[in-house]
Amino acid sequence: QLQVVESGGGLVQPGGSLRLSCAYSGITVDYYAIGWFRQAPGKDREAVSCLSSSGRSINYAHSVSGRFTISKDNANNTVYLQMNSLKPEDTAVYHCAAGTDYGSGDCPSADYTYWGQGTQVTVSS
Repeated sequence: QLQVVESGGGLVQPGGSLRLSCAYSGITVDYYAIGWFRQAPGKDREAVSCLSSSGRSINYAHSVSGRFTISKDNANNTVYLQMNSLKPEDTAVYHCAAGTDYGSGDCPSADYTYWGQGTQVTVSS
C-alpha cells in the first residue's frame, strides 16, 4: 500500500531556506523519476524540478534554478527539495511526485502517478 509523507513546509522570511521531504513506502523511489510541483493561489500548477529514474538527468524551472536542489536518498526511500534564497513568489503548496520515465531520462515528461499530499510554503517578512 502506497504511503507518502510529505513534510518540511512552513513560514520563512525572504532569503531563508527550507528543505521539503517526501518519505515513500509501497514503492521503491530508486526505480522512478521524481518531480516537485507547486501551485500558488489562483495559478496553474508549475513544475519546479525533476530527477530522472537513472539519476543522470535533472531539470529546474528557470525561476528556481541556482536556488533549489532536488535529490533522493534511495536507502531511506525519501526525496528532497532543498530551497535556498527563498522569495515571496515561491509561496505555494508544494507536492512531490514519483512516476515512470520509461528509462528515457526525460523526467519532465514522466507519468507522475504517486503524489504527496502537499505542504504549504509561505515566504513573507
